[in-house]
Amino acid sequence: MNVQIEDSWKKHLQPEFEKDYFAKLTDFVKSEYSQATIYPPGSLIFNAFNLCPFDAVKVVIIGQDPYHGPGQAHGLCFSVNDDVPFPPSLVNVFKEIKSDLGIEPPKSGNLTRWAQQGILLLNATLTVRAHTAGSHQRKGWETFTDAAIRALAEEKEGLVFILWGNYAQQKGAFIDRSKHLVLTSAHPSPLSCRHFYGNKHFSQTNEYLKRHGKKEIEW
Repeated sequence: MNVQIEDSWKKHLQPEFEKDYFAKLTDFVKSEYSQATIYPPGSLIFNAFNLCPFDAVKVVIIGQDPYHGPGQAHGLCFSVNDDVPFPPSLVNVFKEIKSDLGIEPPKSGNLTRWAQQGILLLNATLTVRAHTAGSHQRKGWETFTDAAIRALAEEKEGLVFILWGNYAQQKGAFIDRSKHLVLTSAHPSPLSCRHFYGNKHFSQTNEYLKRHGKKEIEW
């Protein structure tokens, strides 16, 4: 499967790799890949970490599950591969960016360019069975991604955490608001997007980064 994680993250998350839950999670994930179609491809499970090293993180966006349709998931939350139609939530994210900053939607829904600017696009669960949403939840991934968020929240200052929807907000509930900017709103899914529109999270993120002497994101 060629599963690797970037060195700085490996260092910060080393204690997790040695815990019993992670051994059980590894066995489960290997078994799933051997007998079913699982997304993303094994080499991209840790893509969010590999594209955005620990010291480079400026912004964290928390998603829930990888997309479970063919060719969509590539290890970054809300992102899809080039030439894949935009999922509804991503369409709504781009609509809000246009409303907030006047930026036209891109031709590709691949958000690698965000990751390379210091945005950790982290799903709570890093793998999923094809066409079966939530199939790898409560197997240990949530504990692992909690540890990653906690490491950032405790060891760094001046980050922006973007939490869309109740699930992400609960996952980020422990983040110290006096050390970081925490932005919350409804999820951009079609079911809740009318409460997502107008959150201006993209301009607020850039204003905060600028105020803290960091380069703004090119959304």
